[in-house]
This record gives sequence, structure tokens and C-alpha cells, in this order.
Amino acid sequence: MMMTTAFALTCTLVACGGNTNSLSEAALYADNVFDNASIYTVNETQPWAEAMATKEGKIIFVGSSEEASKLIGPKTVVHDLNGKMMMPGIHDVHIHPLESASDATHFTLPEYASIAEYQDIVADALAKNPSAPWLIGYGHNIDGLLAFSQSPRVILDEVSTERPIIIMEQTSHSMWVNSKALVLANLNQASIDPIGGVLGRTQTGHLDGVLYDNAGNLVMDIAMQAIGSEGERNYQGFVDYTQPELLKHGVTSISDARVYWQRGQLDTWQQLASDGALNLRVSLGLWAYPDANDERQIEELKKLYNTNFSPMLKVDQIKVYMDGILVNTTAAMKAPYQESWLGLPEDKGLNYFTQARLEKYLEALEPVGFDFNIHGIGDRGIHEALNAIENVTSGNARHRITHVEVVDPLDYKRFKQLGVIADAQVAGDFTKPAHWSEMEPLLGTERADHLVPIASLADNGATLTLSSDWNVSSLNPFVGIANALSRAPESISLEEAIKAYTLSGAYAMRQERKVGSLEIGKEADFIILDKNLFELTPSQIKRVTVLSTYVKGERQY
Repeated sequence: MMMTTAFALTCTLVACGGNTNSLSEAALYADNVFDNASIYTVNETQPWAEAMATKEGKIIFVGSSEEASKLIGPKTVVHDLNGKMMMPGIHDVHIHPLESASDATHFTLPEYASIAEYQDIVADALAKNPSAPWLIGYGHNIDGLLAFSQSPRVILDEVSTERPIIIMEQTSHSMWVNSKALVLANLNQASIDPIGGVLGRTQTGHLDGVLYDNAGNLVMDIAMQAIGSEGERNYQGFVDYTQPELLKHGVTSISDARVYWQRGQLDTWQQLASDGALNLRVSLGLWAYPDANDERQIEELKKLYNTNFSPMLKVDQIKVYMDGILVNTTAAMKAPYQESWLGLPEDKGLNYFTQARLEKYLEALEPVGFDFNIHGIGDRGIHEALNAIENVTSGNARHRITHVEVVDPLDYKRFKQLGVIADAQVAGDFTKPAHWSEMEPLLGTERADHLVPIASLADNGATLTLSSDWNVSSLNPFVGIANALSRAPESISLEEAIKAYTLSGAYAMRQERKVGSLEIGKEADFIILDKNLFELTPSQIKRVTVLSTYVKGERQY
């Protein structure tokens, strides 16, 4: 039965007729046979197999070693896997692959340090980059910064008031700047908060040097445009570091979760594709700028949709932020935060996009073909995103809400009802149940419980994907898989975790008919592991090594 299916597909590939004697010998045989393996296919009708055969980058057989042997010809390469585990390639549908490895940033701060240590690092970076029009850094943690008795602005001003300095906090949801940066951004005590952002202030109303959410994004745009070489640096960072690291960890498909197309990041991706430099599949999520004129931005986004630019690159997603993050108290909540230092209206967080505005974008861009990747962390932000989708979408889209940190239990079932994908990141230690209590001062006990409720969402029928949000969390998917198994009461099974990283990820990228599981007729994106995941504890899964990564049947790692 398996051989008949494989032979029929081979005939289809070479357009053979009823007389099999007319076939060339080469057409009957596989290019590669992977044998003596433990193959987990993520195909419910055939979950396990011993052997797999490929031809011209496609899978032509999955089944027993005995049947696979009939596809071995004089030129077939036979790979004896000695019992090693094979599985589909990993999909990471929420990652920041350009900015996270670019050397457009000049220095990195530790998450926590003393004022003197921070100042020494910044001073050293200034000395090493004397011609940089802006000094751009990354790192630190917002709660450590705000614990200092000195204003963050003053801390940097003591290093320099002559050169602009901007430092992205490790979540990317705030920027730390000095006075010169504020001047160049035309920000002062009389400035009002931008859409989706907050200007941090002292008790006397002066700007304190912390720019929350979109307030920081706007100034970082100015800094990146000033240095002028972001595209080249992003290109090299991806080629030299990010792509090799992804392939090393078994990742064969990614979604860039925030493409700053007005800063040239779309041009960088297109150049990578044109140069043949992409060795994995990429879908791009174009950033919907919160401060833009809606009509003009929507028309520009329509023009950028493109699924035919390259077999390895699609421009088919829109990234929208509904809200900020919990630790900033900018995540949009239904009830007020118990503690909040930003003085936002009603202390319920903020909106980058309101429900009504999201509806406008969905209504205009979904018919073009775009799927939306919607940042939603607070229960109000998630609820409003679901409302918008319910009100205006056709039901044929594959929109997803990413992060899903605080979800109203009444909304669990709506993900399945509306066909909305729940995308979560659990690779970071901060998502573990042991850390949930850290949110109690902000949220209270009830809301701080069951953060990132992947089991509850899955139990209510949601299509679940798991991703990294690198570099907020590790890009190693096996860390994410291990954590997904060990976060009771919100843990899931190994089968569910693997599917979330493979077939469900392929579904989110609209390529589940092409990849995501190991089945006859699909393209051969797969990985080989040093150990069988099904024989390991979660702590052992974290240490699994990828031996080989194949994309379209070609070994890329």
C-alpha cells in the first residue's frame, strides 16, 4: 500500500503512462533514503515511520525500511540514521531576526548593574565610536533602572550631554535617553504622549529619560535613520549569525514579527532573497505604525503585499500592537493595575491601536491577502482584538494574537470560534509558574495566576503556536518545548508542543500543504536529532542537539 502510493507519486513526477517499461531507471529511484530512523511525522494518520525517501527536494515515501529499499537505485544516497529521531523542521512564527543580531547597536548593558557600572560601559562605547551620530545601546531592565534614586536622564547626562544616547531596554518596550536625544527628538516638558506611548516624567513633570512603548520607538527611528547603515548591518548580522544559529537549532521557517519597512528593513529582506542568501523560509509582518495617517498607511501597505517575490520570502502579514507590556503597566487591562507609576487614564494600560482602528485595518487589508499578527498581552487588549476580528473579518483569514499573557477565561473559547491562532512564548524563565507571583503587586493574585495559559487555550480548541520572540527569549525551540511540558497547571503534552512548533506554525504561515509534517508530496524540510524527545525528561530535552537541518531536501546545517 505504501509502495503503491510512492510509486504513483513518482509516476506523477515523471508523467509516466500505463507502460512502466517506458520509465527511465533514474526516475524510479529516490535521490535520498533516510533509513533506520525514528521518524516522528506529525501526520495523525501515520505518526511514526522507519524510513523516508526524497526526490528533487520532495518527500516521495514515508514508511518501512523494507518498502523504502525498493526506491534505492545506483545513485541513491542512503543515510543510515542508527535509530536517531527525525521530525519536521521547526517554525518560529514570532522572532526579530534582523534587529536582534545587527551591530547597528554599539554596546550592550547587563540587565542589572550599578549606576557607576552603567556609566563606565556607556563612556567606553562613546570613546570607541567617536563618529557615531547617535550612540545606540541595548540591554538593562526597566525595574532596575527605576530603582535608582537618580533620574535615568541625569545618569546618562553625567556621561555626556553633547552626544545623543539611546538604549533599548531588553523587552524593546522602553528606551533610555539623555538630554541631547530629547532635544534632537523635539521632546520637552510641554510635549504630549504620542499614540501608544508615554513620556516618563519626574514628580515635578520634567522628562526623566525613559520613553515607554511607542514614545521610544519614535526616537529610535530617528537614531537609526541618523546612522544611515542599518540595512547593511542588518543584512550581515542575519547572514553571519542569525540564519546559521536558526538552522543550527532546527528552525527552517520564520516570521519576522515586526518589519520596520519605513526604515528599509523590507529592502534588506528583498535583497537577501534576490542574492539567494535565504536558506530558510521567511514571512514578513509589516509594522503598522501607530502614529501614521491611516488612509495613507493602508494604501502603502496594500502595495507591499507580495507572495511571489521569491520561493523563500513572502510579504503577507501585518504586525499590530494592541497594547504594551505588564511590567511597564502599559498592557491594556480590563480592570486597573493595583500599582502603576505612569498615571495613565484609569490605570488600565494603553492602546497602540483601538478596537475600532484595528477593524479599519482588518477590513481594508484582509481582502488583499494579509493575515494579522496582533500583539496582545493584557486581557483588555486581547478582548478588543477578538472583538475586532469577530466584527469585520470574513472567516478565511489566519490572524493570530501573540503573547496572550493575561487572558480572560471567558475569551478562551473565542479563539476556536473565530479561527484565531493563539501564539505564545514560554522559552523565557519569566513565563514559568514560579515567577507568576512577581506580577501580584501589579495585577493581584487572581490575574497573576495562569499567565500565558497555553493549556487552557488548547483545551478550548484554540490552534496553538509556540515561538521565541528572540531575543527576549532563547531562539532554541527545545527550551520552549521543555518549558511547555513543565509549567503545570498550564502545561501541554509533548505531541502538542511539537505540533505547535511545526504543523500549526506552518498553518499560521499558510504553508501547511507544503511543509510542517513529513508526508508524501510535501517539500523535505526536516531535522535529525541526537536523541529521541519521547525518551527524555523536560530538562534533558533542553539539551538536545540538532545533528542536521534540511530545507527543500538540501542539508543546510
